[in-house]
Amino acid sequence: MSKTSLADLNNHLFDQLDRLTDRNLTPEETETEIKRAGAMIGIADRISSNADLSLKAAKLFAEHGKAVLPHLPQIGSRASEGEAE
Repeated sequence: MSKTSLADLNNHLFDQLDRLTDRNLTPEETETEIKRAGAMIGIADRISSNADLSLKAAKLFAEHGKAVLPHLPQIGSRASEGEAE
């Protein structure tokens, strides 16, 4: 099962930190974990940027109501458009 929440991402990052600080790893295992951490950082940065963009769009919608929807076609649904007036 895929973990898909920001809380799950946070848990993955802390798990990776724990693996990086494991003093029982061989140099080869440490190098593997460093590479894995680099990949995780790249993905986590993209996820965080996307979440930030979604939050900004939601804030605009909350502040301006449905008038802003033509500029933000990815947020809200037809059922929720009238709720922010």
